[in-house]
Amino acid sequence: MESPHKSKSGLTRLWRALHYSSDGLKAAYVHEHAFRQEVWLAVVLVPLGCYLGDNGITRALLVVGVLQVLVVELMNSAVEAAIDRISLDHHLLAKRAKDIGSAAVFVSLVMLAVVWGFVLLG
Repeated sequence: MESPHKSKSGLTRLWRALHYSSDGLKAAYVHEHAFRQEVWLAVVLVPLGCYLGDNGITRALLVVGVLQVLVVELMNSAVEAAIDRISLDHHLLAKRAKDIGSAAVFVSLVMLAVVWGFVLLG
């Protein structure tokens, strides 16, 4: 059964999706310290990546790596919020889910460092 709040198609759906995405970005920035740090890292690294890349491919690699970190952090924050909504009690599965989300962010940061290292150091 589908949610009655979902619109089916057209510009209304697109407009609502844009609004929901904007709300999500604002909520993540306000409530998630790690996301704020990564946004400020992106503010520095995205222009730097555009400057340091010597062609479109290298610029894309540098910029997409930074944006990937933000995407993974958003997903991790969503998982954490959903788990906290269910219960704030300590539970092994809740800890596992949160730890796995944190590991995903860590891996994306390692990938970012590897890509920047390969591109900049050759």
